[in-house]
Amino acid sequence: MPMKLKRSETDEQLKIERIMYARQYSLTLDKRRCVVCELCEIVCPREAIQVVKPAEGEETTSPRLEIDVELCQYCGICNAICPFGALELKIDGEKVVPVVKFESFPQLIREIEIDDEKCPVGCTVCVDACPLKLITVKVVDDEGREVEDAELYPDEERLRVTVELDKEYCPVCRVCEYKCPYDAIHTQKVIYGHIRVDTDLCPEGCRECVDACPIPEVLQLSEDGKVVVNDLFCVYCGACRVVCPVEGAISLERTVIRHTPVHSGAWNKALEKLTSTKDMTKELRSRAVIKVKESVERRLA
Repeated sequence: MPMKLKRSETDEQLKIERIMYARQYSLTLDKRRCVVCELCEIVCPREAIQVVKPAEGEETTSPRLEIDVELCQYCGICNAICPFGALELKIDGEKVVPVVKFESFPQLIREIEIDDEKCPVGCTVCVDACPLKLITVKVVDDEGREVEDAELYPDEERLRVTVELDKEYCPVCRVCEYKCPYDAIHTQKVIYGHIRVDTDLCPEGCRECVDACPIPEVLQLSEDGKVVVNDLFCVYCGACRVVCPVEGAISLERTVIRHTPVHSGAWNKALEKLTSTKDMTKELRSRAVIKVKESVERRLA
């Protein structure tokens, strides 16, 4: 039995804790990174996470994420599935995701390759393009020392660019790749799918989904006031669907989630909730084919 359950909240974070005789657990939600989507709520096996919409009369119109301190089992599934890295689980003060550690749940594959040798000094297109401000560009000399003002450096040929990305917080929207004029960035989405907005159902003047979307390039208003979708950059988090006041106006389907190998009933259940029974079955069949192929290769080796 736990010695103590604690819950604390500030404008920047929500933290719950379970303090036991021999071990201490904590789960922290970084509100600055959380876009209040639906992913963690969908996969939580204990239904400890809930997206709460504001009640009538509240000052705010934005939904919030609530975590039940009594229901949470600190399994780490929410931590593993969040593409924005907004949740952090610690055990005895160390960052750990138990379900990933014991291979009962996969890690998301964030495939991002940056060839900063192609980047010319002075270019900051990727920095300006990143909607989450996760990219930093530095100019260094041939000894690796950062140069604050390249224009004042006596020998420009000795300068090069280094591009740094906070990868654990990147949902891989691919905006930086498409806006880079030097073909220096190559990515693959974490989640693939389809999104559609039925503008006939949208209330006049409503732009809730546009404001909620963490990637501004995905949902925009046309000149006639209708929502236009560009799913090339969509990360399929569902933040738009959470705030939409009309049920059925936004249809969102996830078809593929790129992840590390795993053989787990827990992941199968989560995948079915996130995608569909059909897409979950496709993955199971794909895994079976791979398993047979590996078995044949071992026999022939």
